[in-house]
Amino acid sequence: MAYDFQVTVDSSHPHDLADWWAEMLGWQVEGSNEEFIREMVAKGYAQEEATTTHKGVLVWKDGAAIVHPETKQRFLFQLVPEGKTVKNRLHLDIRMGADKIEAELERLTARGATFLHRGKQGPAEWITIADPEGNELCLS
Repeated sequence: MAYDFQVTVDSSHPHDLADWWAEMLGWQVEGSNEEFIREMVAKGYAQEEATTTHKGVLVWKDGAAIVHPETKQRFLFQLVPEGKTVKNRLHLDIRMGADKIEAELERLTARGATFLHRGKQGPAEWITIADPEGNELCLS
């Protein structure tokens, strides 16, 4: 049996991080249903403190998601109170092709990523970076 899944990333600023990853991957930020949010607050199912605005749009404060434009695979960025303190036990390898790695490294570091190191094992080469909140990922 095959399972569907989403990848969930802990974050201090989920909406900003979702924007960063959406642009990095060429995915879309999942839209907010402002009418639904207002209705949940009006009916007492949620508190006003559970909301915020991001780029002028009413959103849930605790999370933001991005989706692949075709497959609808989903990443959820969820608000957590603590910052990242140790190396990830899981990370993504973004396969873009050797001819694009240097340009992507330059683009992503200009947008807040941090270069960590270059790696090589046999014919495989990669660059490890961290997103603006310190989550590691590899470009290959």
